[in-house]
Amino acid sequence: MEESSVCEKNRLKFFPIMMYAIVMGMSGLTIMYQKAAIWLDFPVQIGIVLMYVTTAIFFAVSFIYITKYFKYSMAIKKEFAHPVRINFFAAISISMLMLAIIYKEHYATISACFWYPGAILHFYLTMHTISFWINHNQELDHSNPAWFIPVVGNVLVPVAGVGFASHGLLMYFFSVGIFFWIILFAILLNRIIFHHQLAIKFMPTLFILIAPPAVGFIAYFKIFGVIDTFAMILFNLALFFTLLVAFMYKNFIKLKFFISWWAFVFPLAAMAISSMLMYHKTNDLLLLALSYVMLSVTTMVIAVVAYQTIIHMNKAEICIQE
Repeated sequence: MEESSVCEKNRLKFFPIMMYAIVMGMSGLTIMYQKAAIWLDFPVQIGIVLMYVTTAIFFAVSFIYITKYFKYSMAIKKEFAHPVRINFFAAISISMLMLAIIYKEHYATISACFWYPGAILHFYLTMHTISFWINHNQELDHSNPAWFIPVVGNVLVPVAGVGFASHGLLMYFFSVGIFFWIILFAILLNRIIFHHQLAIKFMPTLFILIAPPAVGFIAYFKIFGVIDTFAMILFNLALFFTLLVAFMYKNFIKLKFFISWWAFVFPLAAMAISSMLMYHKTNDLLLLALSYVMLSVTTMVIAVVAYQTIIHMNKAEICIQE
């Protein structure tokens, strides 16, 4: 019994910030089915059930991480100073921003309660992360698609922010997000092509390449309400990266399970939402087919990832020292 208690405490100590990726993935799935109910006549109840499940997961993960802060504050400080894990802290604010999107249509007050602190927190985390990169020499081997997480949050702010903030403020976040997406993509492509390959546990983060243009497309439409040339460029880049990771499927099918598998889900859901939005505005049957494919693929992927997460939690193989 005493050994079990010590093991349980240690698991709390090693509860990773990456667990917020679960909230991001579930939020993406929820929004995807909410939009499918509007644009593809899917049952509304799916989105409602997922909304409550996602909210519960957010508060559960937050409660555990806050408990870890009070019991093992030094462990959190180490994570916050880690060259890779620091990027995942932005998953907290992104989770809040996505919950704001989930509640926006029906519960504007609840949405605002998530959006305002989420936007402020993400502003701080973006500034802190980029300052960290500038003030500490970064190893090229530390660069990976998770670096996009603080960036994606900036382009996510306007999606739920319309009505909560001025056009100028929303454009600030959008501009910062698009700019750093381009810069970081150039750094990452240089690393992948000319230097060491990504560590196996970070291979799933390649899916994050889909997220900035997909979310950027949605944000651009939310701000301007048009599908113009720039919007088409963003959508087609998101489609390209989706096709690229599909083409590289052999890189993923035999991967050992890591909590980073949740990096699969959010970008796929973002692409599914982008496809449905594009179909809604153009009535292109190819986009309708793409929407159904992305809905199916995202649902299957999250089923597999959730199943594997539960299995490995039961085996006590998550929240262990690396």
